[in-house]
Amino acid sequence: MELLTLGPFAVTRDGALRPREAGPPPAFRFRWRGRPCEAAVEADGLRLVAIAGRIPSTAERGADRGTAFRTIAALPGLLPPGWRLRLLPDHRIQVELETVVASTATSMIAAMVHFVLALDPCLDRLDSNAPPGAQGRLNT
Repeated sequence: MELLTLGPFAVTRDGALRPREAGPPPAFRFRWRGRPCEAAVEADGLRLVAIAGRIPSTAERGADRGTAFRTIAALPGLLPPGWRLRLLPDHRIQVELETVVASTATSMIAAMVHFVLALDPCLDRLDSNAPPGAQGRLNT
């Protein structure tokens, strides 16, 4: 029944993705504009996640956390409906979307491309408030 292997997936004759091994949901990990991203196949559909940037910690000298938090506060207005923005305990800014898509490789790749292209305005805002050479790092 398997036709080919695609990372952690087996692709069937009809194009459906199936996990090759038992365990956590398989995912594709990739980078967009230097940021780590992930597309994980879950029971209800596809979960897309990107680490968009990072807030400087209080231990970093010269960090302007006020500007960083104001920048973060403006980001939800740039995100499409249904997207979530989270500030993780380690100060990383995570953007995520859970969507229902067909379980084929083609639909997954299309969803990944759509996700990162729609993420660009958020990344542009973060990069415009980062010092030169500090992509996604809100340390102005």
